Amino acid sequence: MRNEYGVRDEFSPPISVLLHRPGEELLASADPAAVCMLEPLDVEIARAQHDALAEAYREAGVGVRYLRPSSTPPPNTMYMADLFFMTPGGAILARPASGVRLGEERLAAERPGRMGIPVLGSVHGGGTFEGADAAWIAPDRVLLGRGRRTSAEGAGQVRGFLREMGVEIVEVDLPAEVMHLMGALRFLDEKLAVGWPGRLPERAVKVLKQCGFRILFPSDQGELCAMAINLVTLGPRCILMPTGCPNTQSLFEEAGVSCRTVAVDELIKGAGGIGCLTGVLQRNLSL
Repeated sequence: MRNEYGVRDEFSPPISVLLHRPGEELLASADPAAVCMLEPLDVEIARAQHDALAEAYREAGVGVRYLRPSSTPPPNTMYMADLFFMTPGGAILARPASGVRLGEERLAAERPGRMGIPVLGSVHGGGTFEGADAAWIAPDRVLLGRGRRTSAEGAGQVRGFLREMGVEIVEVDLPAEVMHLMGALRFLDEKLAVGWPGRLPERAVKVLKQCGFRILFPSDQGELCAMAINLVTLGPRCILMPTGCPNTQSLFEEAGVSCRTVAVDELIKGAGGIGCLTGVLQRNLSL
């Protein structure tokens, strides 16, 4: 049977993703500041948009797996990308920095475990780490953002896990206004990335350019705040991005990127976009 895990880049076609279809836990967003959200969410609209996101993946040939917790989970659980970081050999489990999210990583470990996905390590002790702070920039190199959600101690633990695989970590400090590296940097192809101007750290820009990347910088601040670049790459120069971002979409298309879109405006009230909602379990590593 084909393995259902394995990631070593950010652009190869995803084979399977892990999602959590939100439910009654979103009622906690009535007090958004208490649960790290931006605005209250309408549960039914959020669920309908999440279903449309899952269908968009299926239409792209991606297998959709669901977390299916046995009890009502914490309110932010739908943002699956934060809860683990996939490697070619299995998952590194996160340890969320926010108190309201503590324990979500245990839920995230249950489903991959039932699928036979190895857990290579779990950030523990005083360290914090969220998967959305890490990205593959080469098969043997990972860019890791330290900041509000990933501490120096957590980064050090992740570095140790990856060192055993022969993978180098390049650490960068994120600005205070950046929640995760994922919010400031995404990948469109092997050597093509998109960054949020002023929020993507200069050290990250330097490292990427040294590695041969071209970086697109959208200029529409309104669309950036609407999480236009919080996207998932469906293959080289093929992406799934939010609707309602025509200027950023045009920038991508001028660079030869094919754009599929799906509405997630209700879901992003929780402070995360398509990339945050999607835990990529496996990409086609044979390409």
